[in-house]
Amino acid sequence: MAGYGGYGGGDGGGFMSGSQQGGSQAGGSKYADESLRPVTIKQLLDWEETFPGAELAIDGHPVTQVTIVGQVRSVKPQPTNITYRIDDGTGIIDVKKWVDSEAQGGEDGGSGAGAIAPDAFVRVWGRLKTLGGKKHVSANFIRQIEDFNEVNYHLLEATYVHLFFTKGAPGSGGATKQEGGGGDNMFVDQGYGAGGGDVAMGGAGPGGGNSAMQARLATCSRNAQIMCNFINNSPGGTEGVNLLVIAQGTRMSVRDITNAADELLGQGIIYTTQDDETWAILDY
Repeated sequence: MAGYGGYGGGDGGGFMSGSQQGGSQAGGSKYADESLRPVTIKQLLDWEETFPGAELAIDGHPVTQVTIVGQVRSVKPQPTNITYRIDDGTGIIDVKKWVDSEAQGGEDGGSGAGAIAPDAFVRVWGRLKTLGGKKHVSANFIRQIEDFNEVNYHLLEATYVHLFFTKGAPGSGGATKQEGGGGDNMFVDQGYGAGGGDVAMGGAGPGGGNSAMQARLATCSRNAQIMCNFINNSPGGTEGVNLLVIAQGTRMSVRDITNAADELLGQGIIYTTQDDETWAILDY
């Protein structure tokens, strides 16, 4: 997790000027402790504030600033800020970008967010805040994502950092002890591989003891088996699991997921629920 200093908008380097950094020497020390960590929204929502003003800690390690990637569900402009409701498939959180009335160069007040509309994918840099018991991200900078590969990259990076702090560095041969709030899951609870392992590797699959369904699943491709196992172990129930959640939980591409879904639909193992990109296991 590298030090944060490469991004920012009107405030320069992503840091708010003045009070955030304190005095000269004390501020310099605090600046050196600043860090930026890629996370999922679920990791932020799972953190429990033990007391007002408690320092954010994920996987037992303090975090000062975070970056998230997700889809804008709604935009609510106000005189002092713009509130974006962001959904990354693991959870939904409000992101507030405060408007600097003195900033020059556009109606967005130097936030980089003026042209962002609902349904766009964005990357946000900021700090987790709690107001009235509700969490939100106070954004230093927000920008629209032009290449969807950045979404996949962010999820891979967030996964790598999570595993580094919970399982140890690659080749270390041991897990590090977790301290502090939040569980081991960074995606939806009981996600991919939970409660029985991978179907293709002999783990528990859909349909319980339904041998006919297990036989049909055995003829499917590896990707179809992974997708089926993920849906089966997810808490979506009859509402199903959305394509974006599956992509984040399995790290499969959208094309691979749609192809796998066609296989499973053809075998009568899954069915569509809320829309054509949300599926649930067909129980017999």
